[in-house]
Amino acid sequence: MPFAHFKVPAGTVTAEDKKKIIERTTDLYAEIYGERARPHTLVLIDEVVDGGWGFGGTVLTAAMLDEDA
Repeated sequence: MPFAHFKVPAGTVTAEDKKKIIERTTDLYAEIYGERARPHTLVLIDEVVDGGWGFGGTVLTAAMLDEDA
């Protein structure tokens, strides 16, 4: 069973964004493995609480992501 697990900062993606992630990920797996994979593809999207993740030893927040935009 193809499986994809996305972790995103809480509140940074909408329900429509999540729908797109799920649809496009499923499409990608079907492209790679064939249509037989589509009904068995599992996509999870977890929202991580603000400050609950980091990169390079630094705790990151959604506000910090907005600074780069």
